[in-house]
Amino acid sequence: MDAAVTLPLTLPPTVLGYYLLVVIGQHSPIGRGWEWLFHAPLVFTWQAAVLASTLHAIPLLVRTVRAALLSVDHNLERAARTLGASEWRLFWRITLPLTRRSIIAATVLAFARSLGDFGTTLMIAGDIPGRTQTASIAIFDAVESGDTMTARVLVLVISAVTIVIVWLANRLENESESRP
Repeated sequence: MDAAVTLPLTLPPTVLGYYLLVVIGQHSPIGRGWEWLFHAPLVFTWQAAVLASTLHAIPLLVRTVRAALLSVDHNLERAARTLGASEWRLFWRITLPLTRRSIIAATVLAFARSLGDFGTTLMIAGDIPGRTQTASIAIFDAVESGDTMTARVLVLVISAVTIVIVWLANRLENESESRP
């Protein structure tokens, strides 16, 4: 399971994009099911762009959350068990509150990573301005067409957003580490 979760992080983005095309394309059961439900294909839509960028960022989220869950003091969990807490209650009352800030930080970092996805999103959602074009793809298009002003503005905006996101994630993580 660990290898399957890590795979999107280690595969080249175009390979992950190709796999997604095979899994959710119009000739796949998932693609046909989507088309039957929504009367439109999933591939080359904003939903496909969200799916692609999310899949590419999920390993960061899962691995960070896993580390946070493993860092919980097991003595607290054992004490709760001796007092009769069920596993479900133990998770909601002990484990989750102790890891909440780390989980939020991991989610914020995964979101930041998904903002920068290029290859996977391009493969599965295409480059349709106003519909599926992400900021990363818009920057690439601006550079390719010689529109350096648009590229610079987009780069500065994405850089500023990413700096704020990383600052927020680090702050959340530092607060969770400094708590007793």
